[in-house]
Amino acid sequence: MTHTVTHTRSVLTGAATALAVAAVLTGCGGGGGGTAKEPEGLTAAETCGGFAEDAPVAAALEAVLGGERFEDDLSKPEKALDRLRGDAAAPWADSYRPQPVTYCGLQAAEEASKNLKIEVNAVGKGPYLGPELATSVTSYATGVEAFSSSTLGKLFFSCRLEAPAHPIVVETAVRGPADVEETDEEQRTRLITLANAAARDVSAKLGCEGDGLATGVPTRAAKSS
Repeated sequence: MTHTVTHTRSVLTGAATALAVAAVLTGCGGGGGGTAKEPEGLTAAETCGGFAEDAPVAAALEAVLGGERFEDDLSKPEKALDRLRGDAAAPWADSYRPQPVTYCGLQAAEEASKNLKIEVNAVGKGPYLGPELATSVTSYATGVEAFSSSTLGKLFFSCRLEAPAHPIVVETAVRGPADVEETDEEQRTRLITLANAAARDVSAKLGCEGDGLATGVPTRAAKSS
């Protein structure tokens, strides 16, 4: 009889322990009592030094990459700014061709195949849009010249710095996802909006004068396709 009672107590004790463990696990893992998992990645306002803080720019970035969170592992804004300062420091030799630097390199946090790259570099005198491309892009009224297809946008702006630096023209090129309809006019405007925001950020950090850059979303240029 004693053996039976002892065995029964052991079984009950084991069952109680199992229930207690299950209750702890339930409390930690769900049921509304746990802490919600933080979303992965950065918000639009946190990417690339904050160039997309303004609502229209953040909306453009989210629409281009199809999400609200981003991975920012490829951006080199300080290197890009240093290169531009160096290019403005002295006149160029005729053979000098500055190489673009990635100012902002992003991908969607939930889909790595969705990515965006913004490169900047100093360039020579325009015009920058040849007649062979003029009918296949949309032009915008910002900077010296700006135009975009559904996958590639380019914007050029003047930058006058304090002497002894000489004036330069900065090209800002934005490459978006490739799987977009070529006739998507909204995507073209989103890309040029991002290029314009990055250009304004670069101009402000360099201390450029007379950049002619628009605020917010650039409007289409007259007679644009």
